[in-house]
Amino acid sequence: MNAPSQNTTNNAPTTSTTIDAAPDGNNRRTLLIIVTTLLVVAIAAYGVWWTLIGSHYEHTEDAYAAGNVVQVTPQVAGTVLAIHADDTDLVQAGKPLIELDQTDAKVALEQAEAQLAQTVREVKVLFANNASLQANIDVRSTDVERAKADLARRQQLLSTGAISTEELEHARDTLKTAEAALIAAREQLTSNHALTENTSVAQHPNVLRAAAKVRETLLAYSRTSIPAPLTGYIAKRAVQVGQRVAAGAPLLSIVPLNSLWVDANFKEGQLAHMRIGQDVVLHSDIYGSKVEFHGKVLGMSAGTGSAFALLPAQNASGNWIKVVQRVPVRISLDPKELAEHPLRIGVSMQIEVNISEQQGTPIAASPNVSTTPIYQTKVFEQAGKDADQRIAQIINANLATTAISSKAK
Repeated sequence: MNAPSQNTTNNAPTTSTTIDAAPDGNNRRTLLIIVTTLLVVAIAAYGVWWTLIGSHYEHTEDAYAAGNVVQVTPQVAGTVLAIHADDTDLVQAGKPLIELDQTDAKVALEQAEAQLAQTVREVKVLFANNASLQANIDVRSTDVERAKADLARRQQLLSTGAISTEELEHARDTLKTAEAALIAAREQLTSNHALTENTSVAQHPNVLRAAAKVRETLLAYSRTSIPAPLTGYIAKRAVQVGQRVAAGAPLLSIVPLNSLWVDANFKEGQLAHMRIGQDVVLHSDIYGSKVEFHGKVLGMSAGTGSAFALLPAQNASGNWIKVVQRVPVRISLDPKELAEHPLRIGVSMQIEVNISEQQGTPIAASPNVSTTPIYQTKVFEQAGKDADQRIAQIINANLATTAISSKAK
């Protein structure tokens, strides 16, 4: 009687466990269906997004702002006496940055100006000699005519015995001497004409040579003051007061932050549909995602970054491993946006290129040659103009002095 009772007691829990397991299996199956459905929907949504939007853009975070770093170097050697700007300062084009010792340049300039003044006076004498040499020819011509007349009279008197043969020979010698003096006077005038023909005092070769020396020394004197070649911010100042600098030595750099661009390094697999002129949206790590910059693709480098490295990879070696290469792509920046939110050279950028428009070319199709320079400075032109003006003043002053002296006589 006890044995059946034990079997009944053991079967009861088994029936209860079977009944409770059925709802758990249904819940698990329902959850799996839901998860699978959500996953399929998510994949489908991603596929639609990629087809309509995602495939039209190329992204990279390997991008940095770039710009011109203009080195300021002296054109003449000298000792630094003054520095007018320091790192991070904004300087305007043409404003003096560094002053060099002017003592030696000033002495050389004064010597050149004195030589030019003397040369103008000497050349003026050459032109004045033409008149005196012509007058000398007239005098010698008169002497020749007189000697001829004297010889003719003595030849007539010789037959009468009024003069001796010796006196006649003296008359002939006097004529020969007068003719020789006339020839010498004409040669002197010809020689002087060779130095003054087809020119003027101001355009005489001697004056031009002396003027060139003045221009050279005046330019050297003006170059002791080093101006800013363009407007920008001072960076990497290495020069110090009292330092002796040589011509061409880098003193400091100027960075014009109003003309930056971005160098974005895209993987080689991202360049197939990239074209010049495509629109680009950029974000800087400085301002975050709230500030957008807009630009366009300007061009692509002619080689990968590793190709232009100081030590390029030797891919022909036996231990070659394929590495995905990157090609620098140059992207412009809107000047107005750049003025509102200034960037710095080297800051990180996030790039998104719209590759849906395929009208452009992957590389420049025609040479970009223009008569207008891309970059230009005119701050050094004034020195040449000042030199020409100073030379004209010296020449005119010495010509005027000579004219006044002639009138006084």
